[in-house]
Amino acid sequence: MYDRILVPLDGSKLGEAALPHVEGLVAKLSPGTKVEVTLLRVVSSLSHYIVAGGEAVQIPYTDKEIEQLKKDAADYLNKAGEGLRKKGAVVKIVVSAGRAAEEILKATDEIKADLVAMSTHGRSGLSRWAFGSVADKVLRVGKTPILMVRASEEAAKV
Repeated sequence: MYDRILVPLDGSKLGEAALPHVEGLVAKLSPGTKVEVTLLRVVSSLSHYIVAGGEAVQIPYTDKEIEQLKKDAADYLNKAGEGLRKKGAVVKIVVSAGRAAEEILKATDEIKADLVAMSTHGRSGLSRWAFGSVADKVLRVGKTPILMVRASEEAAKV
């Protein structure tokens, strides 16, 4: 039923809350099914700010810096996928650049995912309005079943 699972990760412990659930699912499916889990990291910040004398200037990253960000993201995903590999999943990694929700939806279509498993930070009110909710956008626009896992408060403290 779930042969291809997409797990978007943002590099935080909060973002990894869905991983144990996917590992459990893979462990139950894996003996008779080859499960492919694609870990996705979206590099969404393609510029940084330099503050000098009370002024902040937005500076785009160079191509070399963007490549380093992507390499770091790939290294993170490889490490994050260790538990899934131990459970018998075939783990693939994808690093893309752009807006997180759009890239998640695009990757879902590209890999023909049967399930998207992602964490939600559980923001509400003003912080949700200010930061938006990637999980909410993926849920509303996507056509693929989604497993949403609310990150625990303990994960936020780590």
